[in-house]
Amino acid sequence: MFEKVLIANRGEIALRVIRACRELGIKTVAVHSEADANSLHVRFADEDVCIGPSPSSASYNNISAILSAVEVTNADAVHPGYGFLAENPVFAEICEACGIAFIGPPSHVLSKMGDKAEARRIVEQAGVPVVPGSDGPVEDLEEARGVAEEVGYPVMLKAVWGGGGRGMRVVWGPEELEMAWQVASSEAKAAFSSPALYIEQYIERPRHIEVQILADKFGHIIHLGERECSIQRRHQKLIEESPSPAVGPELRARIGEAAIRGAREVGYYNAGTVEFLLDQEGNFYFIEMNTRIQVEHPVTEMV
Repeated sequence: MFEKVLIANRGEIALRVIRACRELGIKTVAVHSEADANSLHVRFADEDVCIGPSPSSASYNNISAILSAVEVTNADAVHPGYGFLAENPVFAEICEACGIAFIGPPSHVLSKMGDKAEARRIVEQAGVPVVPGSDGPVEDLEEARGVAEEVGYPVMLKAVWGGGGRGMRVVWGPEELEMAWQVASSEAKAAFSSPALYIEQYIERPRHIEVQILADKFGHIIHLGERECSIQRRHQKLIEESPSPAVGPELRARIGEAAIRGAREVGYYNAGTVEFLLDQEGNFYFIEMNTRIQVEHPVTEMV
């Protein structure tokens, strides 16, 4: 059991971690920017440390400042919450090297599953269905043309290191591919510092189903059912509900077991979410894994 946990985040998730730690008798440290000095998470934590000015690049994304706060408060663990450094493999690796417990999956898992093309390859090895598409990153426009023809239009271009709907473009026919390729790769470069793209078949009007999992370091993995987040705007989720009205007991069991197989294949532990698309014929396909606690996890808690 940890004695003191530093929460490398702010707002609602920081408060939820503080509450959980208090219930377990664990002391907490809040970090904050100058602008957040009077925030609720600062008031409710046992200790607080200012880690920099208001821009997140100088505070909540400042690895050296957060590690300094760990040292001065003698915290033995860091909870990254979601956003900021939660899925940053470099931060997790530094914590591991310094003997600080990172409350999340190991750094090598963050790195592998952050690469969306690599994540596809890993779960496919475990027998998890994936959307038909390229075997990995597509090197150039000519290769993209070949993959798109093989998969069949329409296709979706996706950033290898993507998230949040950025670096994604639907291509309805070969005449649209060149422009979509340029736009998607430029957007990916600006957002994720890498222009790498991969290609998937575009599934029209799917349901978006995500499965909450919990795993420990001893190979025990369970799923806690699904959440449906099909109602979205610009690939951003607007409504989450559980259980999904489109998922019956038999499908729930199959999609839950698929999520567990994928997590076990990569050596996952901690909380995580495996996301799938469900087509109109009832087939489901892996699309990505969120290697952190999700914003939407309270929906599962309520169930």
